[in-house]
Amino acid sequence: MSISTTIKTIQDIMRKDAGVDGDAQRISQLVWMIFLKIFDDREAEWELLEDDYKSPIPLKRKIQMMNHLSYF
Repeated sequence: MSISTTIKTIQDIMRKDAGVDGDAQRISQLVWMIFLKIFDDREAEWELLEDDYKSPIPLKRKIQMMNHLSYF
C-alpha cells in the first residue's frame, strides 16, 4: 500500500470522528501519529543493536500509544 493511499484512508477515518474539527486539526494529529510510528520503529531497531538501550517512554504509555496506532 502506498503512503498516499494510507494517508487518504486515515483521513477518511478521521473525518468520521466528531471530535476532530477541520483539516488543520486532522493534519496535526496525523503528523503526530506518523512521528510516533517512526519513533516506535526506530526504538525496535535500537533495542536490537544496543544492549543497554532504555526507552525514554514508559512501557504503559507505549502500549497506550500503539493501541491508538493499530491501523498503521
